[in-house]
Amino acid sequence: MAQQTPSGIVRSASTWSIVWGVSLIILGMLAVGSPFLAAVAVNAVLAWLIVLAGVVHLTVAFHTREAGSLIWRLLVGLAYICFGVYLIARPALGVVSLTLVLASLFLVEGILNIVLFFRIRSIRGSGWVLLDGIITLLLGLMIYTQWPSSSAWAIGTLVGVSMIISGVTRVMVSFAVRKAADTIESKLAA
Repeated sequence: MAQQTPSGIVRSASTWSIVWGVSLIILGMLAVGSPFLAAVAVNAVLAWLIVLAGVVHLTVAFHTREAGSLIWRLLVGLAYICFGVYLIARPALGVVSLTLVLASLFLVEGILNIVLFFRIRSIRGSGWVLLDGIITLLLGLMIYTQWPSSSAWAIGTLVGVSMIISGVTRVMVSFAVRKAADTIESKLAA
């Protein structure tokens, strides 16, 4: 078996990273194109994770030695499973609920970033924190004031845009790593 050069190893790894990045871009474009369908998919993933967490709680409950703790953990596990199954059975309701939670999260994050700006405003570049806070607050207000109709676009669009940005970032970083590895190898060879 032939030894691969460090540059060859980096090139091979970065190829898979580029493939993953391009896949994220394509999936992100599909999510932006069909935001409600993407939101339902996000809801399904979260619902199944909640069911899995319930199963873990039930499993842990049976490894408990105390009766009170056993009953409590059984109840928590059953609650997780019931809630997860409910979200699986009623995905539209799950999407509406998640949208309200997302709007609330953006409102709180925006307010906290604006408060943070006033605490660090003497630091160079702190204006970006204020800009982030204002945009996040406005996005939260936009989603909240249009709720529940914003459920049709908010989660899917935001997930899609995030996937596109992550994909582009992954591709660009992979190309930069390749270029750096090739430069190092050529300098070592000279």
